[in-house]
Amino acid sequence: MQRMADYYDTLGVARDAATDEIKKAYRKLAMEFHPDRNNGSKEAEARFKEISEAYEVLKDPDRRARYDRFGPEGARGAGPGGFQGGFDIQDALEMFMRDFGGGGGGGGGGFEDLFGGGRRRSRGGRQRRQGEPVRITLPLTLAEVVSGATRRLKIRLLEACATCTGTGAADGTPPTACSTCGGTGEERIAQRSVFGQFVSLTTCRSCGGEGVRIPSPCSVCHGEGRTRAESEIEVEVPAGVTGENYITLRGQGNVGPRGGPHGDIMVLLDVQEDPRFSREGNHLVIDVPVTFAQAALGDRIRVPGVDGEVEVDLPAGIQSGQALRIRGRGVPELNGRGRGDLIARIRVWTPEHLTPDQRDLFRRLRESEDAAPDQAPGADEGASDRRGFWSRVKEAFTS
Repeated sequence: MQRMADYYDTLGVARDAATDEIKKAYRKLAMEFHPDRNNGSKEAEARFKEISEAYEVLKDPDRRARYDRFGPEGARGAGPGGFQGGFDIQDALEMFMRDFGGGGGGGGGGFEDLFGGGRRRSRGGRQRRQGEPVRITLPLTLAEVVSGATRRLKIRLLEACATCTGTGAADGTPPTACSTCGGTGEERIAQRSVFGQFVSLTTCRSCGGEGVRIPSPCSVCHGEGRTRAESEIEVEVPAGVTGENYITLRGQGNVGPRGGPHGDIMVLLDVQEDPRFSREGNHLVIDVPVTFAQAALGDRIRVPGVDGEVEVDLPAGIQSGQALRIRGRGVPELNGRGRGDLIARIRVWTPEHLTPDQRDLFRRLRESEDAAPDQAPGADEGASDRRGFWSRVKEAFTS
């Protein structure tokens, strides 16, 4: 059986390490195992992915707390606040570029500055802009939270233009190489200093790194290579989520300009309140009204649950405010490791309108309560009579 990854061991830091220490450890390891410094070594690439995944989780306080509690699956995969699938090399490279690459928008900096002039990570130097992320809110009922849900949603997204097939160019006029960068998407800037000449690569200012220009834009998309259309997506919501969780749908969002990759969709979960229940972690609390007779004599009662009623024994003499715990009828743990409880908080109901028979019974009850229970005359001899009286009280309220 494969041992689960320990992100702290992966980065070589203690479990109580500060964020700055984690960031420093990651940067050192990422510089060592970056694929561009290891001639595309598969071992280095695998190691680079491991340390990047560990850093992605531990740098975020919320995800780190979930990891400490639930392990790797609590911070990724089907875990809270993420649920995305595996962490691939593209994710790792983009995160490294974002956190340590400096520019990327044409203002200098990048892997070359970090690695002292190494090659830039790109396909032929050209950059394709990713589609913008999309955020949507998905309302959920408490019942869907308990059972999990599969929802199909219709949203409007930017898709590749059908007229120009995403190129952005009019029919018969293909894109041309950028005259500034020669189609590489990069500009070389040479600077002299007392230490010699330094050459850095930056994103081309003319084409934004795409390496092409559109001399005759498509009349439908006006050169963007994409148009807005209605799309349908499927969202798998695991049981046990809260309103603090979100689901990331990788690569299902807007397509990038002129053939750029799809962006992501972030689904924000909005758990609707159920007026019957209050939620305390994975436990559900409900107020259950019972009559005075039921509380005094005990009874078999039905307690509403999210997924159906459950019968429980109400013990005789229970006080208003006391609770009955029904195991395993609350909200499931997010990772499927058990389920919370349903807590029935008893509220003794006092009738507002009494029938003449009920009034007579309560008067007789009040008279019998004038003396303390251990001082009532004939305590032993009248026990059977008092039980009969309580039975009549119960019958009066349940008839």
